[in-house]
Amino acid sequence: MTKNDLIKELQEQLKSYSNQDVAYVVNIIFDSMIDAIKRGERIELRGFGSFVVRERKPRMGRNPKSGAEVKLAERKVPFFKTGKELRIMVDNKK
Repeated sequence: MTKNDLIKELQEQLKSYSNQDVAYVVNIIFDSMIDAIKRGERIELRGFGSFVVRERKPRMGRNPKSGAEVKLAERKVPFFKTGKELRIMVDNKK
């Protein structure tokens, strides 16, 4: 599902709101989540999962094309961990 698919789905369920209004709200939610992750905060959506920032230590990597060693600096990466309820629903267990 893309962001546009999500907006269309919400607009079908919330017929009293225009497509622009729904898109505006979805963008506000995503922008707020991005800002929180940039600040290093944890985002938890009960039953769905959580987003956290993990720090990767500097290390030596390899260029896959040439095989040459490349020094990779320390970095922060977003990480998503699924919630228990979502895992159960996806696995079709009751």
